[in-house]
Amino acid sequence: MRRARRGDERAFAELVRMHQEIAFRVAYLISGDEAEDAVQDGVLKAWRALRRFRPGAPFRPWLLRIVANEARNRRRSEGRRAALALRAGREDVSGGAAPSPETAVLAADERARLLAALEGLPDDARLTLACRYLLDLSEAERGRRGTVKSRVSRALERLRESYD
Repeated sequence: MRRARRGDERAFAELVRMHQEIAFRVAYLISGDEAEDAVQDGVLKAWRALRRFRPGAPFRPWLLRIVANEARNRRRSEGRRAALALRAGREDVSGGAAPSPETAVLAADERARLLAALEGLPDDARLTLACRYLLDLSEAERGRRGTVKSRVSRALERLRESYD
């Protein structure tokens, strides 16, 4: 981090490389097809703001916040909705075993209903739940403990209301 803050591009590239996958997943959850561009622009903004990075602070949450903000800005400016259904549709819900056709249809319907409810949430609530349940970020990576818990609680309540 010290070398990157002094302008060492290779050191910064290594920092980014360590967090590239999760940065893409965050951006994808927010902006769907615009995720690659959001990550690229977010990384560029992080590079430009690196001198303002607090020494000793964790890099990953800082980078993810910049990428998330960029993805949110892209989503707003493009008027697009995140394509969470694509990601969920690719996951193997059977755990490797072949489910019955009825089970597969019911699971797909339930997943689509849940994702539609998640899509209908405001950006901040959707991002809060995505970071907690889809990305498995720790509380420390998501913010201050009390704030994180209250945001998750409020977002879950909103999700329950729209899901029923």
